[in-house]
Amino acid sequence: MLTQEDDVDAHALRKRGWTISAIARHLGHDRKTIRAYLSGGRVAGVRAAAGASGFEVYADYCRERLLEDPHLWAMTLFDEIVVLGFAQSYPTFTRQLRQRTLRPHCERCHAAKGRPVAIIDHPAGEETQWDWVDLPDPPAAWGWGANASLFVGALAHSGRWRGCLAESKDQPHTIDALDQITRALGGLTRVWRFDRMATVCYPPTGRVTASFAGVAKHYAVSVAICPPRRGNRKGVVEKANDSAAQRWWRTLPDDITIAEAQASLDRFCVRFGDARRRVVDGERATVAVHAESERLRVPPAPFPATLTVERKVTAQALVAFRGNRYSTPPELAQATVNVIWRLGSPFADIATPSGIVVARHVLAPAGAGVMVRDHGHVAALDLAAMAAATSAPAHRRKQRIPPGPAARAAAAAITGNNTNKNCADGTVVDLSAYAKAANGRNTLT
Repeated sequence: MLTQEDDVDAHALRKRGWTISAIARHLGHDRKTIRAYLSGGRVAGVRAAAGASGFEVYADYCRERLLEDPHLWAMTLFDEIVVLGFAQSYPTFTRQLRQRTLRPHCERCHAAKGRPVAIIDHPAGEETQWDWVDLPDPPAAWGWGANASLFVGALAHSGRWRGCLAESKDQPHTIDALDQITRALGGLTRVWRFDRMATVCYPPTGRVTASFAGVAKHYAVSVAICPPRRGNRKGVVEKANDSAAQRWWRTLPDDITIAEAQASLDRFCVRFGDARRRVVDGERATVAVHAESERLRVPPAPFPATLTVERKVTAQALVAFRGNRYSTPPELAQATVNVIWRLGSPFADIATPSGIVVARHVLAPAGAGVMVRDHGHVAALDLAAMAAATSAPAHRRKQRIPPGPAARAAAAAITGNNTNKNCADGTVVDLSAYAKAANGRNTLT
């Protein structure tokens, strides 16, 4: 098939007196192809029909198979009809499937994009939407692996949203993020809406778990679970996810701590998120203005979930937790410990992997960057450091050190025992008797 450009060049060269063979060599096509286009037998950009494919015989079979299994691979179906006698190529087969629209539409697997979308009313103070979003390539210093987890909550009426970085998606971290975001938004709505996250409900059924039911009762909210494949039902928080990922996370520098990143997100939400202008109930105003009309309830004390995180103790016997550092006994330097904190408690415990609590500290404000040290830990660390310190030079790797007197005496004692006493009862064995008996023998028996 010639393109429009090649067709124009072929006609121009022909009018200049070029032969068909010369044009064919110049354009890299067969002479019969050039002659067909110059004579008007073929049109540029239109592929010539391949002729009868013989597919009509197999069309009914393919239609029935695809009705039975709309997701059957075309290659698998091609293998089946080849056994039945289909002699054409795989591209011819797939072209016939497309032209005849034999593959039925599967509504269950069709993307939400392009579907009719209803307008959902969100009264003021009615609903808060929640969602996790994975943010790729966090700074290596965080130690979070390939993705950072951000929990986002958005008020459905006004569009105000806040986020909380978390190192895990387990239920204690989810509850902690729920509490922090609720207070940052200004209070509680009547309904919390989630997708089918496993920390809230059983994903196959959408039924709320018993453990999270206690959380909902504590905060006196109703829990609404989105139907499967209904991302538009919580579109407010989904849009907040996009904003957080594209406008904040995308430009986050590498040399930033977790506490600094959280503070940066809080400033972004206030400066840019709350300054957006939206039309709500016919009134055009900023998100901050609309949020003032939300009738939010004051949240109670945090739900007493127990949050446990694993930490490695530094050489200075310090453990990092929420932007601060806490001391441990010096014996645990370079070891792995667990930091245990019950939400709402002013204290945090440091325990060994077996569960033995070795330290308890008063929590400093998150992100304050302070060092909290116990006086006993300080004194023990100083003693351990002084005991380990020495002014003697290190041993040379290539140095001659022969056995000393004590080592030679021990070797002599060993040699004497092996020569004179071979039995535990002190019996002396004369080996000359064995030598006399073996003299002149040339067999073992």
